[in-house]
Amino acid sequence: MPKNVVALLLMVFIAMTSCKDEPKKEVKEASTLKTEELKPVEVKEFGYTLKNYLVVRDTIKAGDSFGEILQRNNLEYPQIYNIVEGAKDSFDIASLQVGKPYTLLCTKEDSLQRPKCFIYQPNSIDYVVVDFADSTLVKKGKKKVKLVEREASGVINNSLYVTLQDQGLSPIVAYKMSDIYAWTVDFFRIQKGDRFKVIFTEKYIDDSIYAGIDKIKAAYFEHKGESFYSFRYETDSTKHIIDYFDENAKNLRRAFLKAPVQFSRISSRYNLNRRIAYYGNRVRPHKGTDFAAPIGTPILSTANGTVIESARRGGNGNYVKVKHNGTYTTQYLHMKKRKVHVGDYVKQGDVIGWVGMTGNTSGPHVCYRFWKNGRQVDPFKQDLPKAEPIGDSLKVKYLDYIKPIKHQLDAIVYPSEKTSNEEEFLTELNQQNAISDNQSN
Repeated sequence: MPKNVVALLLMVFIAMTSCKDEPKKEVKEASTLKTEELKPVEVKEFGYTLKNYLVVRDTIKAGDSFGEILQRNNLEYPQIYNIVEGAKDSFDIASLQVGKPYTLLCTKEDSLQRPKCFIYQPNSIDYVVVDFADSTLVKKGKKKVKLVEREASGVINNSLYVTLQDQGLSPIVAYKMSDIYAWTVDFFRIQKGDRFKVIFTEKYIDDSIYAGIDKIKAAYFEHKGESFYSFRYETDSTKHIIDYFDENAKNLRRAFLKAPVQFSRISSRYNLNRRIAYYGNRVRPHKGTDFAAPIGTPILSTANGTVIESARRGGNGNYVKVKHNGTYTTQYLHMKKRKVHVGDYVKQGDVIGWVGMTGNTSGPHVCYRFWKNGRQVDPFKQDLPKAEPIGDSLKVKYLDYIKPIKHQLDAIVYPSEKTSNEEEFLTELNQQNAISDNQSN
């Protein structure tokens, strides 16, 4: 047989044996992959491996108590009593709220499947574990939270709330912005065409479950053609004092909020010469400012102070009076319900009651009264004190800190500008395509 024929046969043999071996290799790899895919994944939650338990999830129902829940799940009263006694110094079992979720981890070892652990979630992040597998142990924990930074902008046609809602954003952003700009922007007189930009963070549990707005990092508001920047900054890391300041390090807050309710309207202003037809058109001075709002709207203390009156009396209805210092006192009338008591110390923005119609009133509102040196005055005509600015020692550090954030804010474009930029790009692209087609022809 010629040598060239032998060589040719040898090459064919090698090729054939290689082809036979290759599928075996693929099958082996596929088999390995299949085994890896079927490998069970251990699911952990609240620090427990769930496959070791029968997991029961439910929510607190009206009339439920800690003891009743355990009793329904096959625990006897003496054991429940011991659990309650063991947990009482670390967890208030009476604090369970209707609608909040709880989880029971039950044993698989007996037919009754008795619970070994009770886990209560007062909110989407925090949880309390009452473990009574052996002795009673109470542990508090938080779910892993991921913060995601977002940007938003808008041109107001109706209100800040509606503009954000139209973009699918949480109304909490509007509430937080109104709090930041409570003095620098008059949210009762926002005009069509006012604009805003905002940088904020959202919370996600386990990287996927939305858990609300965390905080506003920075914002820009353009009102009546005037620009207002705000930047979140911690001025005292020991006491964790955080506030919002403008681009010149001036504090945006004032010693008093302009209004005791958010997103309301002034239905009647301070007027010593007001005439009322119901009383024969006689002069009946109105020494307060009425803010119309739906029943149940939270009423906020406009400044830090001590509650000196909390009562229901005559035409005032339910009311609260707060002494802020030796100069200023405020009063809030016609509440549906009061939240604070005499002697309580309240901070600016704390809820002290809810809007109602108690006393002499024709509609739901809060009558806000303001005293200066013992005399009722119009708060909108007072030169009220401002909050403290950033100290000189921190100012340079603050200005360096906000520099990149301000650049980020300035770079955010408004929705109308995005549309305009896209249209310009498409127009330019079409023109270039048309030129290319002409050149080809």
